Amino acid sequence: MSAANDKQRRIVPIGPYHPLQEEPEFFKLVVEGEKVVDIEIHLGYNHRGHEFISPELTYDQVPFLVERICGICSNSHPLAAVMAVEDICNLEIPERAKYLRVIVHELERIHSHLLWVGLAGHFIGYNTVWMWAWKYRDAVLDVFEMLVGNRNHYAMNKPGGVRHDLKPEMVGPIEAAMAEVEKKTWLLTKAVLDDPVIHARLEGVGILTHEQSLAYSCLGPTSRASGVPGDVRKDEPHAAYPYLDWNVITFPEGDVFAKAKVRLLEIIESVKMVRQCLKQIPDGPIEARVEEVPPGEGCGRTEAPRGEVFHYMRSDGTNRPLRHKVRAPSYMNIASNKVACVGGTIADAAITLAAVDPCYCCTERMAAFENGQQRYSWNELLRLSWEKTESIRRGMKK
Repeated sequence: MSAANDKQRRIVPIGPYHPLQEEPEFFKLVVEGEKVVDIEIHLGYNHRGHEFISPELTYDQVPFLVERICGICSNSHPLAAVMAVEDICNLEIPERAKYLRVIVHELERIHSHLLWVGLAGHFIGYNTVWMWAWKYRDAVLDVFEMLVGNRNHYAMNKPGGVRHDLKPEMVGPIEAAMAEVEKKTWLLTKAVLDDPVIHARLEGVGILTHEQSLAYSCLGPTSRASGVPGDVRKDEPHAAYPYLDWNVITFPEGDVFAKAKVRLLEIIESVKMVRQCLKQIPDGPIEARVEEVPPGEGCGRTEAPRGEVFHYMRSDGTNRPLRHKVRAPSYMNIASNKVACVGGTIADAAITLAAVDPCYCCTERMAAFENGQQRYSWNELLRLSWEKTESIRRGMKK
């Protein structure tokens, strides 16, 4: 970099706390005038040690822990976790449980995408879109409360099946909610597609090309908006997905506008799947009893609203996992901002960062290696954390 260019460059911080980011993270924009020429991504503010806590719990307790990794994805994580246990046991769950898993999973996708659409409207100054989308989302949360007794953290999945059954009197209210969501989502979609201001604000902004999406191993709507048709529900069918008729939504443009279109149309596909499940669900048990988990290892994969989430577990034959590894989709998608933000303006950077629908609580991991060897043990990391906390405490007393 020449001395002249160095003088023209400035740093614009976004975070660790910023009104357009739901959780703490820090993006250091390097700018020339209004143009972003580089970005540094700093995470690590929210690590809560789920992988460390999990081996202290029984297999039946683990779903309650991992559903709190993310409130919005509080079905995706436990679903992947129990699938990992079932993989170790080589266990096939009952058919009715498969349909119940899809119903809750797709309801979660609907409410997550509507939440994102509302926030996207808020980010660009369309607060009416925000109010509308969250109002329509409330009907889905009411369905959750009817099904499982809670609007978030559903406690639905367990090794071998599900904890809550679908009662006949619930079918009508769910169908009514789906009709309302479908009607209002089409209204929102047409409003977005017809609005020239939204086109001007989002088209051509934060472009992630097909090749860049593959290079950064992006997932979910982030990759599908770049023309990559990856979706675990199709690529590795599980639960009742093989029995349903639905489409993977893709667009080739790779910009923020394409990401909005993917999510809006995926809501419609999720509504279709919920309706099919209500019509096709068979009678029968909702769980297969798990007597013990043998030694071995297993992996559970599913498509969270943000993309593929997988949980790896290793068993030593006891009633607790020996090792539990989690990878959430935001871990892959956030890194793509390294290319999506560069070349845009400062005003576009915040909505580009938000366009991947990042979840930082899902993402936080930390490991340091030097010359191929891990630099810190778990106890050393704990010691460093405690020392940092104590130094902050001492500084606050001065």
